[in-house]
Amino acid sequence: MNDCSLMIIQRIYSVMTKKLLKVVSITSAALFSFSMSSHALAMAPFQASYQFSYNNKNLGSATRTLSQQGNNWTYQFSAKAGGIASASETSQFSFVDNKITSQKFSRSSKILIHSNTMSINFNPNTKVVNTKKDDTARSFPWQAGALDELNAELQIREDLKSNSLRTKYLIADAKALDERRFVKQGTETIKTNYGTFSTIKVVMQHDKPERNTVFWLAPKLDYLPVKMAHNDGKSSYGLLLTGYSEVVPLV
Repeated sequence: MNDCSLMIIQRIYSVMTKKLLKVVSITSAALFSFSMSSHALAMAPFQASYQFSYNNKNLGSATRTLSQQGNNWTYQFSAKAGGIASASETSQFSFVDNKITSQKFSRSSKILIHSNTMSINFNPNTKVVNTKKDDTARSFPWQAGALDELNAELQIREDLKSNSLRTKYLIADAKALDERRFVKQGTETIKTNYGTFSTIKVVMQHDKPERNTVFWLAPKLDYLPVKMAHNDGKSSYGLLLTGYSEVVPLV
């Protein structure tokens, strides 16, 4: 039970956070070559819910929520697998002239009685990024355009809308700023509990050939990922949209 629980949270954590964010990055590459809809929407608050599966078994749920208060934005992700495991991420940033300026990022996960945390503070004035993963603190040079694994998705969407998608995006983790790349693989119709959507299929390339991560992005929902799937050769896990709603921003 403990081994299974550990595997589940690792998958949730990996897919829902790193993979989910990368999903976003994928959105960028996909949308760039996809003819833009005639009604490109401005970034707006929303909430989306998902069903989480592991080895084709439904184990729990996940949510993603974007909220706004003035020029301060907060993007949150959370996932639960019964009472066994949970994970959450929060990104805080500002948004001016279609560009995100990262401020803070935090992540926490728990498997039974075991927990892990990570935080990232972006300091453009001092040009330093400070991180802390559990008890280990690090710092490395800040670069313009530095994003975190959550808000990267949002920046990519905005760039796609303005036809200004970049070939590389810098995303911070606990140790450094890493470049992320994604590849478009056509379109596909995806059926979810929330409806059926025409999507752009995007694949995140891995160093190991047996690993495969795929995202399906729906232009109708402002390029929201409606489905995600990952296979590492030994196990598979994924997300499937169950609900979506727009949220009124706070004044």
